[in-house]
Amino acid sequence: MTSEKWQDLRPRVLMAFVMAIVGGVAVLSGGLTFKLLVLGSLAAMMWELAEITGPKAGSKKAFAIAVLSVVSLIMVGEVSGPIAMLWLFSPSLVLQIGPRKLRLWVFLYGFIIIASCFGLMALRNKFGFEVILWLVALVAVSDIAGYFVGRSLGGVKVWPKVSPKKTWSGTVAGWIGAIFVGLVFFWIGAEGYEFLWLSPLLALSGQVGDMVQSALKRAVGVKDSSNLLPGHGGFLDRFDALIFAVLLLSFLSHLMPLPFSGV
Repeated sequence: MTSEKWQDLRPRVLMAFVMAIVGGVAVLSGGLTFKLLVLGSLAAMMWELAEITGPKAGSKKAFAIAVLSVVSLIMVGEVSGPIAMLWLFSPSLVLQIGPRKLRLWVFLYGFIIIASCFGLMALRNKFGFEVILWLVALVAVSDIAGYFVGRSLGGVKVWPKVSPKKTWSGTVAGWIGAIFVGLVFFWIGAEGYEFLWLSPLLALSGQVGDMVQSALKRAVGVKDSSNLLPGHGGFLDRFDALIFAVLLLSFLSHLMPLPFSGV
């Protein structure tokens, strides 16, 4: 465990432990506690997006985007229809003002971030804490399995120009880990076989999110979105997979019943 490829393991584990405690308390508590966690994460992710795609670091505009994102998400909960969609798009629209790298990418990614945060709160309100635990567990286990198997076995790279460390062995291990999580939730909940195919599908969606974030960082020439989370980089680096998994599950929840009784 002392070789170069494992040098980031200790800070990753320590930070993951802290995040698990904070996140676990918020998810189980629900209500204002969970909402504050989501809003805080949204602010950090939008600040990072504005920072790495802006003309210079430490800009006041990045902080303003973070504040606007929080206000926008709060407002979405207060209104409905087309007006709500305008609030979801407002941070991305403001990001287009002034110099900006990858304008279209930033516009779409900014919308994806805030829409996923809205979806996360909506899923928690409708289905209870179990759906959030399932989502976080499958994304985390998929990531952990991919990390250890990929670095241990190596092999063919998935997309070396974008993410040099991502291998097919780690990717497949992530799917298997997600299936295991689905089996566990099926055994303890037994509300539907959907767990068995939704889990690897959402894990795949999360892996796509991870690759998108890697491509964005490579395009703007940064290693991490920030250094807010030691061992993990920034909030976007840590939650890129969860963002896409939540977005897909939110969409599917409007097309089919999920294996949760709801609240």
